[in-house]
Amino acid sequence: MTINLDSLSLKELKDLQSQVAKSIASFEDRKKKQALAELEEKAREMGFSLAELTGAAIVKTRKRAPAVPKYANPADKSDTWSGRGRKPRWFEAALKAGKSPEDLAI
Repeated sequence: MTINLDSLSLKELKDLQSQVAKSIASFEDRKKKQALAELEEKAREMGFSLAELTGAAIVKTRKRAPAVPKYANPADKSDTWSGRGRKPRWFEAALKAGKSPEDLAI
């Protein structure tokens, strides 16, 4: 397959570059999955799991429940904040205006 790169526009060249990068990443992922499947099969034939042989622990991710809102914007009660993370601008502005966090509590 030969492509005359000189005849392509800049947009076409960038599209081609993007397609090549995706194809390379896809190829590497497929090869890794294939190798992993082969190793798991070989380990199973010998009576083990791959995790047992490599000493890799199975990691289970824990999902957090969404935080319950604790504070509401006095100007718009649907705008809430749980108290976690960065303080919203409306919360900081209310504190500067003399309100306490208890005044903004739901």
